[in-house]
Amino acid sequence: MNPETVFFPLLLTAKTCAVPLLLFLLLAVPLSYWLAGKRGIFAKAVELFVTLPLVFPPIALGYMLLVVLGRNGWIGQFLETFGLKMVFSQTGVILAAFVAGLPLVVKPLQAAFGTPEARDLEEAARVCGLRNFKTFFFISVPLCTKTLLAALLLGLARASGEVGITMMLGGNISGRTNTLSLEIFNSVSRGDFDSAAFLCTILAAFAALIYVALYFLQPKRI
Repeated sequence: MNPETVFFPLLLTAKTCAVPLLLFLLLAVPLSYWLAGKRGIFAKAVELFVTLPLVFPPIALGYMLLVVLGRNGWIGQFLETFGLKMVFSQTGVILAAFVAGLPLVVKPLQAAFGTPEARDLEEAARVCGLRNFKTFFFISVPLCTKTLLAALLLGLARASGEVGITMMLGGNISGRTNTLSLEIFNSVSRGDFDSAAFLCTILAAFAALIYVALYFLQPKRI
């Protein structure tokens, strides 16, 4: 087993988990709160796109993103004017992980933010003069702390094991865009089953840690 076949995918997977986790906090949490309070057509359209990775095959979704973000895609052409390349790059790998994990963060939080108890407390805070920004940070988020942590863990687990979208956007380029999951595929393809087993063990250990964390976040039954 070559250490280089393990070190780079491990490092890239760590980055692929860390950056989407930050994006989940900055983007997914406010988006969940916004969706919980909106009922219009535009909100439903946004919710559809957020939920798409749960119901659409990853390979097909990856191809759609490849068409849009590629050199001939209108978004891809726009980004390249600023020197940003999404396809066959680590940026594309990170985007794939974020897209795959996004619905697992948004949907639980959307349900938690939309409960009658949460809405009543938010309304009471506004009546007392608290602005919407402070209501979100000091009322809504603390009420949903356990749901927030569980949603982030689920999104992180999904991001760490993403294959289909990553393969399309990242291209599975050895030493450049091959995450742990993709390197397992590569190891099996070249007959290096020892490396594949070792990489599977790493992912299994990470999954076990997430499972334990989710277990302790569950409400205790009396």
